[in-house]
Amino acid sequence: MGAPFTVLIPARLASTRLPDKPLADIGGAPMVVRVAQRAALSGAGRVAVATDSARIVKACDRHGIDSVLTRADHPSGSDRLAEAASLLALGDDELVVNVQGDEPLIDPQLIDAVADLLQKHSAASMSTAAHPIERPEDMRSPHVVKVVTDAQGLALYFSRAPIPWWREGFASGIDQLPRPSPLRHIGIYGYRAAFLRTFPKLAPAPIEELEALEQLRVLWHGYRIAVHTTAHAPGPGVDTAEDLARVRALVAAA
Repeated sequence: MGAPFTVLIPARLASTRLPDKPLADIGGAPMVVRVAQRAALSGAGRVAVATDSARIVKACDRHGIDSVLTRADHPSGSDRLAEAASLLALGDDELVVNVQGDEPLIDPQLIDAVADLLQKHSAASMSTAAHPIERPEDMRSPHVVKVVTDAQGLALYFSRAPIPWWREGFASGIDQLPRPSPLRHIGIYGYRAAFLRTFPKLAPAPIEELEALEQLRVLWHGYRIAVHTTAHAPGPGVDTAEDLARVRALVAAA
């Protein structure tokens, strides 16, 4: 285990597909609280929810979860995290792991791995995670983000397209996968606090806007992202009412 780090969980109430999503009840606790409780099982020295909602702050208070109230006009979650890092007076060299507020089944060991990897990769400004793709339909889907890495495990590119393109195997359609398997990106990020403050000041990148993938801004501007590869897919996140029902059932059965 490396040095202690801080987990920040961005949470806002504005969700078009699932209104008030962070406050959705899962086994007697709001979803954002469930996320924080899972994160607290990692090696983090501190876990805090970063939100623009007083309702979320109150929900966190009721369950003994730290939170910081940020501005409501942030254009992205990264901007909200940057303000939270300043509110918490995090030093430039401190590590921050961004755990999404709709991942109530997040594996604490995955959080640790993302933090440890960034600590070891001095050339990287960020870290993230991926797992092998095992189904051709996931390779075909633009909703599944893929990542290609170099020999040091640093990201070369992220895309919604099927990358790397298997010239021979995909010639007549994507109905099988090469070995080793391509990688599916997992939306968890580690940052050095100094870079977390820098990132929102970087101009959006053309490839970022084409792919609708914010992490491409990092690569476009010449920064590096280290990628931890885990053998297994993470637990399901919550985007829809159907997702919420599935997670509630899993928590109830645990």
